[in-house]
Amino acid sequence: MARAWRFGDFVNTDQIIPGRYNVITDPGELDRACFIEHRPEFASEVRPGDVIVAGEDFGCGSSREHAVIAILATGVSVVPATSFARIFYRTGDRELLTRPLPELARRIARHGGVVELVRAHGSLNGACGNECEPAPLPDPSE
Repeated sequence: MARAWRFGDFVNTDQIIPGRYNVITDPGELDRACFIEHRPEFASEVRPGDVIVAGEDFGCGSSREHAVIAILATGVSVVPATSFARIFYRTGDRELLTRPLPELARRIARHGGVVELVRAHGSLNGACGNECEPAPLPDPSE
């Protein structure tokens, strides 16, 4: 029978898997470190099919894929929570409505990154309207 592991609000990625484990890519090793400091008994007691029940903003903090991989590797079947950090989203065929990105973020995206925006306009605040085209990608042969 599956068990529920209850967590509160704002469980961050450092609690899920501490940063020192970011050098590990093997899910079989990451599962043993899942919640190692926040809930030390979790990794040894969790069973495939168990459920993590959480509150607000589960997975907040640094956008660390290791946190997602560690939870998946434990065999947890589902994580119902009030809300999630972006690293835990899977949209599939669903359409999610969001607030529009701020203009600076849109300019950065149109240019392919902060460096390219600064190259094109001399600063982050350089003039760049919606008509601004992204800078071309560098030619790797040059």
